[in-house]
Amino acid sequence: MYAVIETGGKQYRVTEGDVINVEKLDAEVGKAVTIKEVLVVEKEGETLVGAPYVTGASVKAEVLENGKGPKVVIYKYKAKKDSKKKQGHRQPYTQLQIKSITIRASRKKAEEAAAEEN
Repeated sequence: MYAVIETGGKQYRVTEGDVINVEKLDAEVGKAVTIKEVLVVEKEGETLVGAPYVTGASVKAEVLENGKGPKVVIYKYKAKKDSKKKQGHRQPYTQLQIKSITIRASRKKAEEAAAEEN
């Protein structure tokens, strides 16, 4: 079973037990986070694709760490102009461990009924 989630403007393919780094979330270490922006869910060979999100699907995760990524150095230089600028940046992130992927049973039954009508 896997899901494709969207957070921080990026998409991640996750399964239960995965540890991922996402854009910084407003959550404390050890707290649970629920992500409802689920784009795709695959369970037992069946794939549900949202438009844009799968209704009734959610991913529960635990915050392991809030930190900063590696330093990126930005160096701007203009030849023959005696112009240079050095700047550094460290992108903040939140490390999540995926605990569970859930989908409401009623959503699945509703899709099956709609498929039978067509």
